[in-house]
Amino acid sequence: MPPYHSRNARPARIILGAALLILLGACGDRQSAPGQDAARVDQPVLVTVATIATEPLAQTVVRTGTLRARRIVRLHSQEEGRVETLAVYEGDRVKAGTLLLQLDDRLVRAELNKAEANRRQAEQDLTRLQRLAGRKLVSEDEQLRAETTLRIAEAEESLLKTRLGYTAIRAPFDGVITERMVEPGDAAPRFTHLLTLADPDSLVTEVPISELILPTLSVGDAVTVRIDALGAAIYAGRIDRIHPTVDANTRQGMVEIALDPVPPGAQAGQLCRVYLPGEVRPRRSVPLAALRQDTQGEYVYTIDAEGYARRTPVHSGMALGERIEIVDGLADGDRVITRGFINLAAGKPVKIVATADAPPTPRP
Repeated sequence: MPPYHSRNARPARIILGAALLILLGACGDRQSAPGQDAARVDQPVLVTVATIATEPLAQTVVRTGTLRARRIVRLHSQEEGRVETLAVYEGDRVKAGTLLLQLDDRLVRAELNKAEANRRQAEQDLTRLQRLAGRKLVSEDEQLRAETTLRIAEAEESLLKTRLGYTAIRAPFDGVITERMVEPGDAAPRFTHLLTLADPDSLVTEVPISELILPTLSVGDAVTVRIDALGAAIYAGRIDRIHPTVDANTRQGMVEIALDPVPPGAQAGQLCRVYLPGEVRPRRSVPLAALRQDTQGEYVYTIDAEGYARRTPVHSGMALGERIEIVDGLADGDRVITRGFINLAAGKPVKIVATADAPPTPRP
């Protein structure tokens, strides 16, 4: 009788044979893989390139600021009195000369009436003395005192007319009411802040600019402005004023930008971005997407005469909008890869399928 373990010999040999077949198949797959990888290496990478050229380009300086009304006035009372009339509210547009607020003027009017009566009496006294002086019945000193009394009465009358005018607050220019500080019935002492009036057509913003860029700017230079609250639209502006001093700590000066014209919807307090033209000079540049960086530094992929990608170390300079200046590492005529970096490496063959746009022309 055969041993007990011999009963399972046939199934064991079947299982062993299947395992050997699987192992041989795997070895065959591994042996064929290098050929497939080589085929993939030989397949060119589709890329977009840009040809390097020295072009006159300007650095665009972007600064953020806050819109404010350049023309704004806080209206105060110059006479004391109770607020009788106040018909304007925040946001109301008013014309120059519009009556905004009326104080109680009865006391000042009473004093003015008294001054007018004194002035009329002084005029009559002087006229009478002048008739008597013609007949040598009054002295010259009496006549001079009467003339002086009349001048004093006229001055008092003029003073009270001025004070009466102060009880009516009128708009000094066309604008919008931005603050209403009192209500009808309030007692307003002298020099009380009553209203604030702003000119919405005088919106400006002040932005800090490096001392290195200030010499390239001049009053009247055109700039562009984008107001975040109004979307992506770009509006025209101009440099209205360059402050004469530079902050010793930050080495920056202030530049005042005026919107010309003010776009609909622009309001004081909104965030805006100012794009100022920089100095125009010859520069080599590449699209921002072309510049790469790793632990060894900055580099770009260029294409050699045989059509292979090459890693080229570079040094970048100033940002020029969607491009960046290349200070060192490239020469005119070099072809730089700008798109197609998937599976791209130094030494791989490449195929050019498109050419990147030319550098933008500098703004005046």
